[in-house]
Amino acid sequence: MQDIEGCLYSFPAMTSGFQDSAVPEEPLLILEYGEAYRNLTEVKMSHVVLPCHANHCNELSIGQLLKWMDTTACLAAEKHAGSPCITASVDDIHFEHTIRGIHGRHEKQGLCVGQVVNIITKVNRAFNSSMEVGILVSCEDLYSGNTWRVCKAFATFVARPTDSGKVQLKPLVPRTQEEQMEYSIAAERRRMRLVHADNMKDLLSNGAIRRDSICQEFKDSVPAEKTRVESVELVLPPHANHQGNTFGGQIMAWMENVATIAASRLCNAHPTLRTIDMFHFRGPSQVGDRLVLKAIVNNSFKNSMEVGVCAEAYQCGEPQRHINSAFMNFVVLDGDGQPRVLPRIKPEPVNGKRRYLEANARKKIRLDRKYIFSCNQTEVPLSVPWDPSNRVYLSLNNVSALKILAAKRDWVLQYERNKVTLYALEEDQFLSFKVEMTVEMVAEKVFVLLSDLSRRHEWDQHYQKCDLICQVDEDDMIYHVVTPSVVKDSKFQDFVLLASRRRPCDKGDPYVIALRSVTLPTHSATKDYTRGEVLSAGFTIWEESDTVTKVSYYNQATPGVLPYISRDIAGLSSSFCTTFTSCRKFLEENNKDSTPAPASEL
Repeated sequence: MQDIEGCLYSFPAMTSGFQDSAVPEEPLLILEYGEAYRNLTEVKMSHVVLPCHANHCNELSIGQLLKWMDTTACLAAEKHAGSPCITASVDDIHFEHTIRGIHGRHEKQGLCVGQVVNIITKVNRAFNSSMEVGILVSCEDLYSGNTWRVCKAFATFVARPTDSGKVQLKPLVPRTQEEQMEYSIAAERRRMRLVHADNMKDLLSNGAIRRDSICQEFKDSVPAEKTRVESVELVLPPHANHQGNTFGGQIMAWMENVATIAASRLCNAHPTLRTIDMFHFRGPSQVGDRLVLKAIVNNSFKNSMEVGVCAEAYQCGEPQRHINSAFMNFVVLDGDGQPRVLPRIKPEPVNGKRRYLEANARKKIRLDRKYIFSCNQTEVPLSVPWDPSNRVYLSLNNVSALKILAAKRDWVLQYERNKVTLYALEEDQFLSFKVEMTVEMVAEKVFVLLSDLSRRHEWDQHYQKCDLICQVDEDDMIYHVVTPSVVKDSKFQDFVLLASRRRPCDKGDPYVIALRSVTLPTHSATKDYTRGEVLSAGFTIWEESDTVTKVSYYNQATPGVLPYISRDIAGLSSSFCTTFTSCRKFLEENNKDSTPAPASEL
């Protein structure tokens, strides 16, 4: 594990990421005595970009940026932990813009020297001994006053054990809506990190990545051996942090250097780094280590290439230790700032072919994430195609979208009847609604009963039929739902829904049952039904006491759902009150019959 930190790429649809190039200020939370609220773990760092920080293209070196991000994020982690911290992992980093501006290569104000890089970091969530740190990097042009986002990232840190033993981190209490969103979704990002390696193995083993593509001969292909780079660095005191370990950002900067050389050998031009894939630090490096850095182009695509980099450390008379491996993706821009077509790569035998296939798998993962986690929900269809290769990210997006909806605070009360409360929230192009009630039973039993969608017709008149199509795994199922139309003499509607379920990650977290539409080739739309779509819906189930549970149902209404709720929101009907009164009765009647199912059965 590496002291100080790396940074991670955020999934825009799961965060409150900015939607344009400007960097707006978050509204301040005013405390009781008129003092503006500021996160206690927040750390800010600003640097004027000097010529010594720039590369040959007069842009801020990405390696230098990684060092600054690394230092700032580590300070935030240590501020919360109150003890030294080490980096456990780094999620994907996507650089949206270089530090030369967003207006193109030839515009005078786009030059990087003299611009200001602003970095803000804060702890999003603390677990037992690890925590997630969020990082926001923006650039400021002092002459024009323009600001734009360079990247938003996340890093996972572990508090270093002290002489008295393992550190137990204090819990983090979110105060603002944005903090609540990041806090909730941090659990999902943590879950994804744990299954990342397994997802790669599944892609390579289930035939999703074509092996015959290696055998294709491309004209003017470049042998991978030509791109191989090896370099050694001696770790000196300026490269180490206050704990005596090599800065994680320094290691990343050295890795970025050899990766850039390897990429340049393929394209005979100056490449631009666009993304760094998720990686884990495997061990520390100290002052006096010789750090051996190896890089090679694993695969080249039409407009991008992947470079694999390995860092190993050793001291005289000792064997080499594997510190880290990373995968960096480069493009080559033409005079208009557009990606150039790149030469194809001819992989080396055996290991080269393995790396070639793994690069294809990582590319597919990146494309799946980009499609599923689009910043703008109107850019993609509501029903995303489901297949085994993207199931992890669809499940993650499903739960995260519901958590974001649940974290919103501007709900407007519509009515309260029979201890059932209906709220509405109008935001941008969407109208969302929330139904809340309490029930006197254990939260775990409520979760078990509401998780079984095949029984929903017993209390919800809108569910005429719900058939299980596929049990994906312990937490995810796909259902085919048929609902009667609220419009007279109209065809019934049908939905294909992915149901993703989560038990609490920590004490104080809710149980979650998230629903969203997907498409399956085996269940395409038919003339018998009008195909409806669900963008984000589902339940959060909170344990208020040992015997009292609060149930909240959310739905980000789509045109197919609006007819069912519009009369209730307008105050012309109380059908949803009736439905959830029936839900409470269903839960209470089945309370004695339902015993909490083990996690393996859910």
